[in-house]
Amino acid sequence: QVQLVESGGGLVQPGESLRLSCTSSGSIFSVTNMAWYRQAPGKQRELVARIFKIGSPYYPDSTKGRFTMPRDNAKNTVYLQMNSLKPEDTAVYYCNAFGASGEYWGQGTQVTVSS
Repeated sequence: QVQLVESGGGLVQPGESLRLSCTSSGSIFSVTNMAWYRQAPGKQRELVARIFKIGSPYYPDSTKGRFTMPRDNAKNTVYLQMNSLKPEDTAVYYCNAFGASGEYWGQGTQVTVSS
């Protein structure tokens, strides 16, 4: 079965940058849609970034212009590059893969933005 593992979370100060990684077992990234979600305590899980196997990346207003989602299919790795971080970005970030074969989630990595 497909397994996703996130890494790169941690504590950073406002305005700093952080790069999250998501690695997958197998070689599904080249044929599977990928996304990043986040969930803060007491709040609903929200979309952070999404990239289809065909098409351009999508970023909601909350992250557009600050976050990007590079993808390395050869390494079965997708990244979330987060710049100009704000305290409201604090959440557990989850990697997501979805396609015709199913939907998969990583266990999450904590990102805390605080001074």
